Amino acid sequence: MTPSPRPGGGTTAGADLVVTGCTVLVHDEREQVGFREDAAVVVRDGTIEAVVAASDAAGITAAERIDGRGQVALPGLVNCHTHAPMVALRGVAEDLPTEEWFNDVVWPVESNLTPHDVGLGARLACAEMIRGGVTCFADHYFAMDAVAEAVAETGLRAHLGQAYFSSQGPRGREESLEFALRHRGGARGRITTALAPHAPYTVNDADLAATAELARAHGLPVHLHAAENRAQAEASLERYGRTPIEVLDRAGLLGTDLLIAHGTGILDRDLPLLERASGRVAVATAPRGYLKFAWPTTTPVRALRAIGVPVGLATDGAASNNSLDVWEAMALTALVQKADQGDPRWLTSRQALHHATVQSARAVGLGDSIGRIAPGRRADIVLVDLTGPHTQPVHDLAATLVHSARASDVRTTIVDGRVLMRDRELLTVDVPAVVRELGERLPALLDRGHGRRIQRYDT
Repeated sequence: MTPSPRPGGGTTAGADLVVTGCTVLVHDEREQVGFREDAAVVVRDGTIEAVVAASDAAGITAAERIDGRGQVALPGLVNCHTHAPMVALRGVAEDLPTEEWFNDVVWPVESNLTPHDVGLGARLACAEMIRGGVTCFADHYFAMDAVAEAVAETGLRAHLGQAYFSSQGPRGREESLEFALRHRGGARGRITTALAPHAPYTVNDADLAATAELARAHGLPVHLHAAENRAQAEASLERYGRTPIEVLDRAGLLGTDLLIAHGTGILDRDLPLLERASGRVAVATAPRGYLKFAWPTTTPVRALRAIGVPVGLATDGAASNNSLDVWEAMALTALVQKADQGDPRWLTSRQALHHATVQSARAVGLGDSIGRIAPGRRADIVLVDLTGPHTQPVHDLAATLVHSARASDVRTTIVDGRVLMRDRELLTVDVPAVVRELGERLPALLDRGHGRRIQRYDT
């Protein structure tokens, strides 16, 4: 058989998937967000081969076709910082200040977790994220072999790090390294890994410096919490005379590829350090949790963007956020930034979509492979149905996506060209079985009578 020609040259013989008739979110050479109407996305070997007019796709042979009429194709969303297994703790610690939340509830309960519990939570989280159009997530937790197994089974993409505290001694850092090396490139390349010290207030200077050395020696990035809130920055200045960002700089971590979770305590004095950093530094923002904890500041997205630091969208764990909804994180980021800056012209819907796509991909070190629907990128695609009454009429498509669409409007989720959800039907997770087994574990999981906790929160 002679392969069929395709516009722009090459052939389309043996295409694995064609999504046709949709509007496609695209980026121009300056990374400006735009939309191509009545288009088709051609996928082969897990990679986007072409974005063509729907009429040109009619003659393309493919193993699978999806009718995308009435839907918008977006790059899969990235949850740039979460603790996926903590969905098991959703709602157990509500309306508490940060210190009580950690010390009185969350860290005592987490001391009960077994690797099996972590795996159950991870599978439930993966199901939630697939249904919400998340195709990649960055996880920072314990018993991470179980999370890696869940990623492999469910078909998602993930950036995983085994968390550790200095209170564990050298073994904690060693296990973080062993996990990162063991699973790097796992799940057919869908898993990338990082070293994962918890935070400057739970990991001492010597361990942070040792982590930086290991990262350079093994070519690994680092994912940690830092300057989470203003109180942490002030406490660090009072005790050590340095901000948390200055602590990271002194340890050499700003010379590594570094993902900083939250950063609502980043101060003006930190910005020159971040701008001069020799590593690829990024920040993940999860605004819903900051609102719940009544933190007085939020991630300084505008200042970070001005110095070239990517800011990706995140949910944090469901124990603090109650959901893994990155659509909500996108809308809240735009709204909170407007309020924080006192400027309705910032953050615009198109800017929010840029954070949700290009910047989030960069934040997890995958800016060259995901974050755009373009030839050569991995085929991580979600289809969003905008025919519902809450999204009609559409006057400004970007605004509709950011401020009107919901996670439940995602109809289809594709990772590496594999359909994980079609027309809202999950294809890789048996949710009732996971929920049933997790429910059986809850009495033992929630027990706090033992008096243990995995750590003490004291910034």
